[in-house]
Amino acid sequence: MELKNRALYCTFCTVLAVLLNCPAVFAGDIVHQDDTAPARPGCNNNFVLVKIPIWTNGKEVMEFVGVGARFGPTLEAKEKRANQSRVALADPPDCCTKPRNKLTGEVILVHRGNCSFTAKANVAEAAGASAILIVNNRTELFKMVCEANETDVDIKIPAVMIPQDAGASLVQSIKNNSHVSVQLYSPHRPAVDVAEVFLWLMAVGTILCASYWSASTAREAAIEQDKLLKDGSDEYLSKENYRSSGFVDINTTSAVFFVVIASCFLVMLYKLMSYWFIEVLVVLFCIGGIEGLQTCLVALLSCFRWFEPAAESFVKVPFLGAVSYLTLAVSPFCIAFAVVWAVFRRVSFAWIGQDILGIALIITVLQVVRVPNLKVGTVLLSCAFFYDIFWVFVSKWWFKVSVMIVLVVIEVAKTAFPCYSRSLECLILGVDTASLDLVISSCRVY
Repeated sequence: MELKNRALYCTFCTVLAVLLNCPAVFAGDIVHQDDTAPARPGCNNNFVLVKIPIWTNGKEVMEFVGVGARFGPTLEAKEKRANQSRVALADPPDCCTKPRNKLTGEVILVHRGNCSFTAKANVAEAAGASAILIVNNRTELFKMVCEANETDVDIKIPAVMIPQDAGASLVQSIKNNSHVSVQLYSPHRPAVDVAEVFLWLMAVGTILCASYWSASTAREAAIEQDKLLKDGSDEYLSKENYRSSGFVDINTTSAVFFVVIASCFLVMLYKLMSYWFIEVLVVLFCIGGIEGLQTCLVALLSCFRWFEPAAESFVKVPFLGAVSYLTLAVSPFCIAFAVVWAVFRRVSFAWIGQDILGIALIITVLQVVRVPNLKVGTVLLSCAFFYDIFWVFVSKWWFKVSVMIVLVVIEVAKTAFPCYSRSLECLILGVDTASLDLVISSCRVY
């Protein structure tokens, strides 16, 4: 009964900790009202995020995110109402003078610099462009405002800034003689975002499931040990052996190395982010997802009496040792599931498979890895705290930019690999969350 009460207490602590550590999300994520930027008639728009689907030769291949300007008309809020227009390169590239090429309703792609944003927009409008895409000279986005001495601003075409990498991708596609077209629209954020509620439920459910599984395993092992002790059997496991059987207890050194390795991986993402590196991450994710999904399925199916004989019967497999028949039965399904996701990861519904693999992996890790005492938990959370501080703020002194923010902005603004933007954010920002989860899920009695 004491174990049960403490398990319920740990579950309550889990929910409370998650509630206290969930970041608040406001409509300002989509619409930003900046009172410091100059505002006057014709130049008083809110800064809004703009979705930019890209079509190449009639096929949608990627989607970027830009930011709308202080001037110009407001953009459509729904994709079906936004016009799909061809993209043309500006000549000269800065669009500070009249383009040499004639425009008939195309979206003109120009580079930042040499003149004001409003000057570029006026030149593009006079040349016949339907909109102007301004490529920033950095990887992040920039607020486009009017000049302080401009009093009469009357621009009738929308202006959107996109990051440097997105512009380079568009330029390369056009130079390859591809027919490139885009849509520009800025969706309204609903008062209650169902997706955010669903993500919150997934996060809470994952931690609760891992915590309950860990507590249940500890309880069953403790009961079994008590029975062996009462029977006077020599086969009982000592407390120390019990702790190490099938589990990994991290110590203070491991807690520090956990954050050090995460930092090294963050630098690798910053320095080596490319197509081949993404493919390596996909392979590693599939391997971890297969192991996690297999472990979760075996544990779940073992609860049913129809599968108990298969779960308790073992066969020796080369290089793997003793493996249950149930594990052998579910392994092909897990492998096939991960392979299918990897092949079709760019389709719109691939996030379902990605989330299943990710949740299974996290549950398995939180069930296997244990924080043995408060000292290790304190060290782990403290290191995770300084990890965030260093890579958000201090890293600017070494890399000239905030490494963590740059990586998140790149993946949010450039979704050429659409399934990875959310995953990379979780990877970068999740070290402290994972540390908290480990501490919470390890809240059990030994």
